[in-house]
Amino acid sequence: MIFVSFLSSFSKPLTMVLSNSSWRLQQPSFFLMGIPGLEESQHWIAMPLSVLYLFAVMGNVTIIFIIWTDPSLHQPMYLFLAMLSGIDLVLASSTAPKTLAVLLVHAHEIGYTVCLTQMFFIHAFSSMESGVLVAMALDRYVAICHPLHHSTILHPGIIGRIGMAVLVRGLLLLLPFPILLQRLIFCQATVIGHAYCEHMAVVKLACSETTVNRAYGLAVALLVVGLDVVAIGISYAFILQTVLKVPGGEARLKAFSTCGSHICVILIFYVPGMFSFLTHRFGHHVPHHVHVLLATLYLLVPPALNPLVYGVKTQQIRQRVLRVFSLKGWI
Repeated sequence: MIFVSFLSSFSKPLTMVLSNSSWRLQQPSFFLMGIPGLEESQHWIAMPLSVLYLFAVMGNVTIIFIIWTDPSLHQPMYLFLAMLSGIDLVLASSTAPKTLAVLLVHAHEIGYTVCLTQMFFIHAFSSMESGVLVAMALDRYVAICHPLHHSTILHPGIIGRIGMAVLVRGLLLLLPFPILLQRLIFCQATVIGHAYCEHMAVVKLACSETTVNRAYGLAVALLVVGLDVVAIGISYAFILQTVLKVPGGEARLKAFSTCGSHICVILIFYVPGMFSFLTHRFGHHVPHHVHVLLATLYLLVPPALNPLVYGVKTQQIRQRVLRVFSLKGWI
């Protein structure tokens, strides 16, 4: 009897280890809760999110089409804008379809590989968007501080290299996210308290050591946002210094107006992003559903508003958009 009881007591942890190992090898699905605490209102929340996604797709496709088909817009500012629109299109499409499926039709299940892929695309293209905003700040700096050399400094070859550098940086920095997650052991909890696969939300489910994942995630966030914000700040410091030397208030206002669209886009991208990041890391008293809503809006609001900002504030884009719609008989 003693021997039997010893075997049974030994077999329990052995069974748990085997079950955990098989669990990990099978790469089971995760369960996306959507917006915890607001389950009864999720279908109503999905409506404005659907509108934002529709605006994001239509607006960014229109911007890319106009810049692609109009040779007069093949200038640094508009080429960087086309890059931004392409990134916004991928970013919104990586988030919205699954989020809306969770909120509208309760399609909560998401495969392990699909979850890691979605997470990689969201974080990688967020990093790329930040990089393009730095490139756009550089363009404004050259256009205002060195206007006679603008076309020679930012020629198509340099623009292509900048775009490639932004792409490679986003891929290389964020590729370790899914790789590091592969080494984690997920014992039982597979419920993600989020509307999409967010990195830290997945990391928190692991029952193994996650210090490396947390440290690397924080380092990437501080590295990307920190360096990019500093670079943008330095660019605008030189711009401000140059503009203040321009005689005449009207000339200064005209110089500042060329930066208006870019400054609006910077605020739309960084302010919600920083608030979401800080509440996730340090805002322990912020309700979880508030954080989930902010994190979701952070990925949908900039892609929806960026084309509107440039469409309203940039005369060349606005004129081309009106011309396209008038030719089609829509206005």
